[in-house]
Amino acid sequence: MRSNQTEMVTLNSLLPETHTYRTLKGLMDFSKIVKSVKLPVSESNAGADGYGPDRLVMCLILQFMEDDSDREFDRFIAENLAAKWFCDFSLQEKTPDYTTICKFRNKIGCKQVSNIFAEVKRQLTAKCFMSEVFTFVDSSALTSKLAMWEERDKAIQAGYDKFNNEVLPKFAADKEARIGAKGKNKFWVGFKKHQSVDMQSGMINKVAVTKANVADADGAKHVLPQTGAVPADKGYIGAIAEMRRRGLHPMVILRNNMKDKNPDLDRFITKLRAPFEGTFSKQQKRVRYRGVVKNQAAEFLYAIAFNFRRLLVLEG
Repeated sequence: MRSNQTEMVTLNSLLPETHTYRTLKGLMDFSKIVKSVKLPVSESNAGADGYGPDRLVMCLILQFMEDDSDREFDRFIAENLAAKWFCDFSLQEKTPDYTTICKFRNKIGCKQVSNIFAEVKRQLTAKCFMSEVFTFVDSSALTSKLAMWEERDKAIQAGYDKFNNEVLPKFAADKEARIGAKGKNKFWVGFKKHQSVDMQSGMINKVAVTKANVADADGAKHVLPQTGAVPADKGYIGAIAEMRRRGLHPMVILRNNMKDKNPDLDRFITKLRAPFEGTFSKQQKRVRYRGVVKNQAAEFLYAIAFNFRRLLVLEG
């Protein structure tokens, strides 16, 4: 007759050695990443159940790595053993619910999230994964609402004969959303994301969110690198002077009617940029939050998640 035996099991023993979460923790120093968030001593025991800011920072990072909403991540971390291990929870420990995650993200704000992004970038630069020799710069649309028929009807009833960026804030739920345009046929309501990508590794170097009606050339000042060359499309002609003022080498495709136009050089720049156009196409186009600041924080977290996935590919 077999005697009853008790076997001690830990999450660490259940997680395979080859799991991507384990690989990522081996590549990055997450103790420094979580310490980049500075909270007052009175708030050090963040969360209704005292989860602590360190574990909640890890939850935020993992949430955007998995591209989950707050409610989706609530269930994901409660059921997924690897997620619990990544965020330093024990096997039977209660994990934070969606309200805790939401409140913590709002509490630390965009500035603290930018500190997380800066620390990740510092580590990747120290490991020679990121540099500023050739930096791809571009922008993409962030849509907050697909249709504005209700708002337009309200504007007509109020006596407005046009529905434009001057009228929109008076009727839209998001007062900072604007109508953006790319070319003559593409329009959207929301914001615009400006990004610079390191052309050595394909990682996101800088990211900035503006209102949708901000021109690419004006938004470039937020994402230009400190050194090197900047291959860019025609939308950045207006930023050439700023690039030169900063000591950068502008590689901007010129319009056909410009006297310095060099078709051969422009074809070379187009081919140089082509592999990095996909960086934008694979990213989230719909915003989850209202206002520039909250969406800026979200884009910092999306960029961190993107760079981590890219790191795993390069190391693999």
